Amino acid sequence: MEAIDTRAQELGRLVGQSEEYQAWRRAEESLTADEAMRTSLDRLAQLQMAAAEKAERGESPTAEQQAELDALWSQVQVNGLYQRYVAARTNFDKMMYKINEMILEGMKKGLESRIITL
Repeated sequence: MEAIDTRAQELGRLVGQSEEYQAWRRAEESLTADEAMRTSLDRLAQLQMAAAEKAERGESPTAEQQAELDALWSQVQVNGLYQRYVAARTNFDKMMYKINEMILEGMKKGLESRIITL
């Protein structure tokens, strides 16, 4: 197990040093540093939570709530900081998906092999 822990930590270190992770962190920092954007995202989260709570009760948001949610979501989506964040997060997620696929492939090969190599 120690060898797995060591290799997992090494993989984590390499992921943390990757351009994809670094770009995502920079984009996230830029997004949260912008006061207006942070306020918009906070309000959007509040509206989405309220809409979800209403949906759980079998209710629909009021027309005013839905209009505010739609307008705010439209405003957020066209913001350059948000677009950079989404692009960076997507690239990071793609990298992590590939890593997970490679880990699964390695696990399959490990099942097929009778030789233990740690």
